[in-house]
Amino acid sequence: MAHHTPPPPRICPACDGFASVAITLGGRDHHGNLRTITAHCPACQGTGIARRARRQGVNV
Repeated sequence: MAHHTPPPPRICPACDGFASVAITLGGRDHHGNLRTITAHCPACQGTGIARRARRQGVNV
């Protein structure tokens, strides 16, 4: 019997799957580490996967 595999998730078109990035603020802290912040993609909220669009039916 054949097994069907689910389709792969859709990659977010806004970030191409790279949903979170670390951005350096410049300079270092007192331990010598780079100061960074994490920025998330606003389209997919940091998941890297786009939601499937809902089809809207026609109401009669």
